[in-house]
Amino acid sequence: MGIGIRIFLVNDDDSIRRFPLTRFERLIRRDPEERLRRFAGNRVRCAEVALKLEQRKPIEIVRIQYFIVSFDSEGRIDQTEQEKAWHLTAEMVSSPLIKRGQNHVIDAKHRFAKRRYDYEYRWTPTAEIEAAIMDAIFGK
Repeated sequence: MGIGIRIFLVNDDDSIRRFPLTRFERLIRRDPEERLRRFAGNRVRCAEVALKLEQRKPIEIVRIQYFIVSFDSEGRIDQTEQEKAWHLTAEMVSSPLIKRGQNHVIDAKHRFAKRRYDYEYRWTPTAEIEAAIMDAIFGK
């Protein structure tokens, strides 16, 4: 038994397309040879599905993350947006190392960062999109 990752890109018409994980990783690493010209200048909805595999066949979904990726004018992942998302991710962690004074101010910075991250970089699928992803993973 093992774990597998599937990446799906969601088109504007809500159709899905499985995308190779190795290519997606090259996009994230900003490999100069990897780009998706058809998505140049756009924000694209994506789904990352972690699966339990048995004999290389999916048997169970471990988790699904729905996120948005921004592409630059050349079809590469927009580095500025990627860094902004990483910065918000770091801000979402409430640090217990920060010394709290006797004041009565509540530090909610991490909550606001999460809310902003969810608003800018997450999305919620429709039932039809979820069904299409399940069909693509497990078949009809």
